Amino acid sequence: MLKKILVGLIVVIGALCGVIATRPSTYTVNRSATFKAPPDIAFALVNDFHHWPEWSPWDKLDPNQKTLVEGPAQGEGSLYSWSGNDQVGAGRMFIEHSVPNEFVRIKLEFVRPFASKSLTAFSFTPAAEGVTVSWTMEGHNDFMGKAFCLFMDMDKMVGKDFEVGLANMRKVAEAQAQKRAEAEKLAAQNAAPAETPPTPAGNPRAVAQPTP
Repeated sequence: MLKKILVGLIVVIGALCGVIATRPSTYTVNRSATFKAPPDIAFALVNDFHHWPEWSPWDKLDPNQKTLVEGPAQGEGSLYSWSGNDQVGAGRMFIEHSVPNEFVRIKLEFVRPFASKSLTAFSFTPAAEGVTVSWTMEGHNDFMGKAFCLFMDMDKMVGKDFEVGLANMRKVAEAQAQKRAEAEKLAAQNAAPAETPPTPAGNPRAVAQPTP
């Protein structure tokens, strides 16, 4: 009897391994949103890791997590690392490539709860309303990754976080855009020349004399 059970388990495990092996070896998650803000404002929120706490969908999951920004203050070469509770885990992000107001590519590496590597990219495309921001993550599935995807849909799981992050980013970007517009309007008003009283007709040099 025990022998039959063991044989049955071996068959089930073998079948499961076969199913796992047929799962896709790569994955892609993509979400986009349009902001009423100029591209440079949205770009700065991504290109500078110091701004990520303002909109990141994971930052609020552990207010006590430890974060560190190293290297350049922004752009290529900037490194961001974090370590927190089980919800945020631990890992690092490295900006590999950055094109002002157009594109940012980040190398993402998780250390826990499980080790994995992927590439994350943000593109900023001018739109009629302002800018369309696209957030994409691509990676490779090893055997454990394929097994994980049997029970969890990567697109739905990570996609929800992307949607929350983009919604947060929209609020921050549009608030900054409004402040900029108000500042520019005020500056234009202050720079406008003061109105001068008109001179008497026929003689631009004439000065009105007071009557006795």
